[in-house]
Amino acid sequence: MLSKKTKYGIKALTFLAKQEKNSLTQIGTISESENISRKFLESILLTLRKNGYLGSKKGKGGGYYLLKDPKDIQMVSIMRILEGPIAMVPCVSMNFYEKCSDCPDEATCSVHGLMVEVRDKTLDIFRNTTLADLTK
Repeated sequence: MLSKKTKYGIKALTFLAKQEKNSLTQIGTISESENISRKFLESILLTLRKNGYLGSKKGKGGGYYLLKDPKDIQMVSIMRILEGPIAMVPCVSMNFYEKCSDCPDEATCSVHGLMVEVRDKTLDIFRNTTLADLTK
């Protein structure tokens, strides 16, 4: 299930992508428009800023802006930053692999095979969807 952090992060990024290029948008504007708690949104935007997707300016007239063109922001990157592993179980994760404690053999595990397929199809969608696609 998608966390609220990720859902709100995508909504905030989409809102920023719809703004005039390089314009500053105040956090209160995003919070009100997208119905997101301001405090929670601050944390999300800070994470996106630290990861190089947003810039910000403090003070009066300050706000947030995209550092990259929306067509260059793949959803797979945003998902990994905000959500963590894309895989539903740790034994099929490409970046956060962990062996399942209850599984003696991944090669014969029916759940493992299914989850690899789910992961691959999910990755395909996220890799082929950009922030620009969400603004259409």
